[in-house]
Amino acid sequence: MSEKRLECMFFSYDVDGGNFDSAGMASVDTKSRLKRLGVDKELIRRISISMYEAEINMVIHANGGKADVLICPDKITVTMKDTGQGIENIEQAMQEGFSTASDRIRAMGFGAGMGLPNMKKYSDKLTVLSEVGVGTTIIMEYYL
Repeated sequence: MSEKRLECMFFSYDVDGGNFDSAGMASVDTKSRLKRLGVDKELIRRISISMYEAEINMVIHANGGKADVLICPDKITVTMKDTGQGIENIEQAMQEGFSTASDRIRAMGFGAGMGLPNMKKYSDKLTVLSEVGVGTTIIMEYYL
């Protein structure tokens, strides 16, 4: 009997801080790749929503960063890492409607305070690591 070899796939994207024109490109490309791999449509939807929320937060609040996607047979892990200002109070930031977005960002239709709550809602496991003045790492896991 032969043993089936399980392999993972890894993709990495740069997220450009302050550039709303390119915001969402990583989540759109990931969605396309997952479709080609035959991943469940509902799971793709959840990943796309939460990844987009994280990208927008990087564009609004950080100097951009990296979006890494690891697709394995048992789970998909999305890691978003920035070198922005960090989150002062993670518990407060997890509350629906809480936002530190500027009036200019709100006027553009962003900054409603649903980013982290939506990431939590649509991922199976959410880990938020942040240090003020250093940056934030968000890890979202989705089980297959």
